[in-house]
Amino acid sequence: MHGFDLGARRARPPSASHPLRWGLSLVAIAALTACGGSGDDDDPTPPTGKDFSAEIRRTAMGIPHIKASNWAGLGYGVGYAQAQDNLCTLADSFLTYRGERSRYLGAEANAVYATTIDQPRNLDSDFFFKHVVNDDAVQAMMDAQPEDALKVMAGFAAGYNRYVKEARGGQATGNAACRSAEWVQPITAKDLWRRALAANLAGGHSNFVAMIANAQPPAKAADAGDAKSGQTGAGGLPTLAPGSMKAPKLQVGGEAGVGSNMYGFGQQATGGSALLFGNPHWYWKGADRFYQMQLTIDGQVNVSGVSFLGFPVPQIGFNQNVAWSHTVSTARRFGFFVMTLDPANPTRYLRDGQSTAFKAREISVSVRNGSGQETVTRTMYATDQGPVINLSGLHPALGWTAQSAVVIRDVNALNYRTVRNWMRWSRAGSLDEFARIQREEAAIPWVNTIAAGRNSAEVWYADIGTVPNVPDAQLVSCATPFSAAAAVALPRVPVLDGSRSACDWQSDADSVQPGTVGVSRMPSQRRTDYVGNMNDSYWLTNVNAPLTGYPAIFGPAGTQAQSLRTRLGHRMAVQRLAGTDGYAGKLATSEIVRQMVLDSRIESARFKDEVLALLCQGDGADARQTACATLQAWDGRGTASSRGSHLWDEFWMNLSASSLTESALYLTAFDPADPLNTPRDINPAARSTLATAFDQAVQAVQRSGIAFDAARGSVVYLTRDGSRLPLYGGCGGVGYFTINCSEYRLTSQGYPMDDQPHGNSYMQVVSFPSGGVEAYSFLTFSLSDDPASPHYGDYSARYSKQQWLKVPFSEGEIAAGAVGQPTRISE
Repeated sequence: MHGFDLGARRARPPSASHPLRWGLSLVAIAALTACGGSGDDDDPTPPTGKDFSAEIRRTAMGIPHIKASNWAGLGYGVGYAQAQDNLCTLADSFLTYRGERSRYLGAEANAVYATTIDQPRNLDSDFFFKHVVNDDAVQAMMDAQPEDALKVMAGFAAGYNRYVKEARGGQATGNAACRSAEWVQPITAKDLWRRALAANLAGGHSNFVAMIANAQPPAKAADAGDAKSGQTGAGGLPTLAPGSMKAPKLQVGGEAGVGSNMYGFGQQATGGSALLFGNPHWYWKGADRFYQMQLTIDGQVNVSGVSFLGFPVPQIGFNQNVAWSHTVSTARRFGFFVMTLDPANPTRYLRDGQSTAFKAREISVSVRNGSGQETVTRTMYATDQGPVINLSGLHPALGWTAQSAVVIRDVNALNYRTVRNWMRWSRAGSLDEFARIQREEAAIPWVNTIAAGRNSAEVWYADIGTVPNVPDAQLVSCATPFSAAAAVALPRVPVLDGSRSACDWQSDADSVQPGTVGVSRMPSQRRTDYVGNMNDSYWLTNVNAPLTGYPAIFGPAGTQAQSLRTRLGHRMAVQRLAGTDGYAGKLATSEIVRQMVLDSRIESARFKDEVLALLCQGDGADARQTACATLQAWDGRGTASSRGSHLWDEFWMNLSASSLTESALYLTAFDPADPLNTPRDINPAARSTLATAFDQAVQAVQRSGIAFDAARGSVVYLTRDGSRLPLYGGCGGVGYFTINCSEYRLTSQGYPMDDQPHGNSYMQVVSFPSGGVEAYSFLTFSLSDDPASPHYGDYSARYSKQQWLKVPFSEGEIAAGAVGQPTRISE
């Protein structure tokens, strides 16, 4: 049960008859071949109807426990269950991955939900996916898979299609909003591999959908045909000054992007079993929302956790022996290459002195209009590194000009190991095996990992995955006229001269994938006390043992202040182990961890008294004095019953948006020897800026009509079945550890979590008492997106009341907790 049978599937490069896919260089093809299992090159025997059989048992909150005799059957059950609960979101997402949004929904509409690609215009989304996640890319990924991975995807497609057929035929009553819609279509396994590849790209290409989709050459100076040019280098390009380039918004991997918290507490901290707390702050709606489930094949796999919708195996979760979670990493997963163009033809670039044509692909998108369908066609361009990107929105010189074009390379475009990695983890028999798998695969695409295991005194942290390998010397020798400006707008993103092959990403002796950092040079740490990550770099995984010496692309190490949320997260761990946090004893027990991660402490509130001393001098009954009195009485937290926290939120968000620098706000600068307490000491000279931010907050609360001393649960809430569920916590930028972050600033509606919020999503606290698993969880937004489902708000109601769910895991627990009759499906 501890091994992983790759089956008779071997990785196969695209055949000679395929159009050469951009990004598949000869070196990458060699690596692709190396990453498959043993066996011959024949296709595996495809699953047949008899393989598609599963039993779905539901327990509290609708959690499906799916049991089958093989991976095809597991996929079949997962596809059916996910469609039962979230058909409309799934069907909408498959339009996205296939590049068919415009066909059914028109070109100009924006995506319905915010996901890792944000909410792009349909036409931009379609060209992006048809260009970047094209058929050749998907086939290359499929050719690299073990047989079980192919079968679980085939099973998912069959299970999903079964539910679609039942819904259309009136045999299923749920998902009324879409079950008869034209755009709800059957899928194939290839659609699921598109989904898996799209998930890979969240830390790179997906942040630039419109910029890639709209990268078009300028008018050609002349039709140069096959003309050659001996010119080399980046000469003639304008040099951009630092600070002249606008910073792009990054959904994943940016300072204000989505994030997460996680801890691992070792035996020294717990006094018994190691313990894992995982808490991704993730999307509550859309294709990237999490789905909770348990998958079982007797004697082979038994794993519980969550995956993105459309993904057939848990990406965060636990089995009988190991539990793990993820947070978005600070390591950069993409880079740019500046291509010097052939003066005679802007669709040709210079490479080692030779004029080379961009790889051109003509792409057509069907677009729905008032009278039917029309076709929009573009020629899209790329090199072996990746697609051309139009960055003119960041600076005009970074568009596709007559002199240069910019290409983006996403390290995960050729990472075909992710599904296999998570499948292997689902069967890991110990923490040692879990860590070994992570090192062998180096597949985790854009997140950190923390894990805890049975009978292990230690807990594990790693940022081991796919990271571009660009040594410092190469950054200097391959710098471009744009590099200095990019270093300010996008720190640590390599911007290299694409005209020289010497500037390609490098490989180490132990690189699992060409162009990536070798495993031995990636950060990891094992501790018996604790490890934690709150989206700052690997450096402060444990405050007592900072990590240093890793490549700069992984993130800063002791050179800049930690975020308020990181400081609070580590302070909470340190105080727990010292017994100074108000909870009993000094151990990180499951019960105490479940309480402390929801107690809504706020790191910025440490400065409350200093701020009020500067701003609340004097008497008077004006609004500022009323606000001051409210905050003086405020308990400094964001619990549901805390009064006045919304006023503090508005003040701190105003202050963060001001031009005040860290050095001007604080008297004591950041000290790497004291990272949890620095910077600190509010500077009295900043009083004017503080006063402006405070007065603006007072005015915002007055405009909202909400009382200064309103209870937070009346201001932060989620609506289900027409009722408001009071919540707690807030946004990470204010310094909350407990995250319920509305996308809105304060209005008369408060901070609703009903539209496109992000925050605590799947929360798990897992430990391994003798002979069993003790797991507690929340799926904060509930399992189903169908308002008619009984599982549209039941989990959310528990979360509102902070009533953790003990997750059934053993056969006995599942049988005892079963709700209704099992669903048995087969072809």
